[in-house]
Amino acid sequence: MAGTDKKKKGRTVEYGRYGYFFIAPFFIVYAIFQLYPLINTIRLSFCRNLFDAFGKEIGPDFNGLDNYKDVLFGTSGKFLDTPTIDALSNTFIMWFLNFLPQLLLATLLAAWFTDTKIKLKRQGAYKIMVFMPNIITAATIAVLFYSLFNFPQGPINQAFVNAGIWDEPFNFWLSKWAVRLLVAFINFWMWYGNTMIVLVAGILGINPSLFEAARVDGATSTQIFFRVTLPLLRPIMLFSLVTSAIGGLQMYDIPKLLTQSGYGDPDFASRTITMYIKDLALTGARQVGKASAASMVLFAVTLVISLVLFYIMRDKEAIKEKKAIKLAQKKGGNAA
Repeated sequence: MAGTDKKKKGRTVEYGRYGYFFIAPFFIVYAIFQLYPLINTIRLSFCRNLFDAFGKEIGPDFNGLDNYKDVLFGTSGKFLDTPTIDALSNTFIMWFLNFLPQLLLATLLAAWFTDTKIKLKRQGAYKIMVFMPNIITAATIAVLFYSLFNFPQGPINQAFVNAGIWDEPFNFWLSKWAVRLLVAFINFWMWYGNTMIVLVAGILGINPSLFEAARVDGATSTQIFFRVTLPLLRPIMLFSLVTSAIGGLQMYDIPKLLTQSGYGDPDFASRTITMYIKDLALTGARQVGKASAASMVLFAVTLVISLVLFYIMRDKEAIKEKKAIKLAQKKGGNAA
C-alpha cells in the first residue's frame, strides 16, 4: 500500500506544457510569413538580379553594399538625393498631415464621450458614425473622392465655381500639395474613429476614484483632463503613436488607388515608399535587390521613429523613483 501511494504521489501532471500547444500556431505563422520574409529581404538587399541572353532571371548574385549606395546616394552621388528618399519624404509628409489632427480630434472626442459631467446622450450612435469610415473599403473611398474632386466637372469644382469663389475649375490632380492634402485627409477621415475608440477604452480603464477625488478637490474638467487623464493615458497614447507611425509609413492603398491611372501624381508627389518598392520589385527590370535595400531603409526609419516616441513618452517620474531607490540602496550598502 505504501508503495502504491508513493507511485501516485510521484505522478504529477504538468499542465504548463499545454500552453505551448496553444501559442505554437502563432509562432509558426509568424516564422513562415514574417520572420522568414524579413530575413530573406535582408539577404536580397545585398544581392542583384542577373539575367541570361533570353531575359531569364538566373540570380540573385551578391554585390555587397551597392544597393544601399544606390538607394542613399543615387546616380548623382549626393547623399539622400534619391527617388527612395523622395518617396520616403512624401510618405512622412502625408502621414504627419493626417496623424496630427487625427490624434487631436480623437483625444477631444474621447474626453467628451467619457466625461461624466457632460453626459452626452446617444453616445453609441455617435461612436458608430465616427467609426463608420474605418469600415468602408479604401477602394470605395478612393473612387468617391476621385469623383468629388474630378476636373473639371467634379461636384467640388462646380460648387466653388457656382458660388463665385473660383472663376474656373481647379485641377487638384496637377497640384502637389492638393494631392498630398487629399491623401492625408482621406487617411485622417478613415482612422480618427479607430483612434478615438482606443483612447476611450484607455480612459475607461482609469480608476474612477481618481476623477472623483479630483472633483472633490475642486478641479475643473479641463484640469482633470490635463492633470489626471493625459498622464495616466500615456501607455495608450504611446500605442496609438507607434502603431500609427508603423501603419502610416507603410501607406499604399489610398494614394495608389487615387493615382492608379498615372493621373493625379504630379512630379511623383503622392508616391509613397511602399509604392516605390513595389514598382522596383515587380515592374521593369525587377530590381529586387534595390527594392529590398529600400525596404531596409524604411525599416530603419520606422525603428528610429518608434524609439524616439518611446523616449519622449517615457514615464520620467517612475525613472526618477527607480534612480532614487538604487541610490538609497547603494548608500545603505556602503554604510553597512
